[in-house]
Amino acid sequence: MPVRLKKLIGTVLLVALVIVYAIVATTVAVAQFSESGPLVQFGFFLISGLLWVLPAMLIIKWMAGPRPTRR
Repeated sequence: MPVRLKKLIGTVLLVALVIVYAIVATTVAVAQFSESGPLVQFGFFLISGLLWVLPAMLIIKWMAGPRPTRR
């Protein structure tokens, strides 16, 4: 697969990941933690704010992938 195409697909996937993840995390927070104290809410948003990095790293690693070798 051409490098430019991989980067385009990866960029679209990253943007979609961030949008979907933000909507899901906010929905879970409102549904589960709306009556909780501020420390519980802070903890949830701290963890969920860092958790999206794991799938993003996989996408970026795939995008950067090994360079095609030329003969």
